[in-house]
Amino acid sequence: MRILFLEDDQEIGEWTVSGLSAAGHVVDWLQNGRDALLAATTRDYDVLVFDRMTPDLDGLSALKTLRGARITTPLILLTALGTVDDRVEGLEAGADDYLSKPFAITELLARITALSRRGKAESTQAVTRLAHQGLELDLLAQKCSYNGDAILLNPKEFRLLEVLMRSKGRVQTRAMLLERVWDISFEPSTSVVETHMSRLRNKIEKPFGVDFIKTVRGSGYVFGD
Repeated sequence: MRILFLEDDQEIGEWTVSGLSAAGHVVDWLQNGRDALLAATTRDYDVLVFDRMTPDLDGLSALKTLRGARITTPLILLTALGTVDDRVEGLEAGADDYLSKPFAITELLARITALSRRGKAESTQAVTRLAHQGLELDLLAQKCSYNGDAILLNPKEFRLLEVLMRSKGRVQTRAMLLERVWDISFEPSTSVVETHMSRLRNKIEKPFGVDFIKTVRGSGYVFGD
């Protein structure tokens, strides 16, 4: 699994990354909340593990921002604050689990595995078919249609639409689309996103007089909102 780990303590960070990596996970370790928030909104992760108290932006505030943006990646909140009220606050903010410091790496691994299984079980339907107001994607057959009429998309157009539909109602920035559709983790001087978006709209919207994708000026694109 790919895990985003937010922890500013060097010793705890190194120890945790070592344990998670030894168990076969790929870990992106960041030490301040703003960097973690950017990573969580621009890359795909199976599980997020956030320390509550971190520089620039604390883990709890980053969690609230992610949930406000409808990003539902499972998140475990780590903290030295172990009172009932602290745990309740974290869970009410949208954390899926809560682990008090100090913790055993075996317990963290068990909780990560449990959250991953839960997420896979909840998304079983989504991985085979996506639909919205007559527009349908068959992910197994790689086919697109609108009210039964076939729409021919090339592989990148299909992937672009899939990313947008999976993120329905959430703004997808240019950087996020480059990462998820073209596997580019930096912003090159290219209009590839804009070009493909225009072609996609011409195929799924223009012929049917519908409007599925909206441009959010200065931010990116949002599907179905």
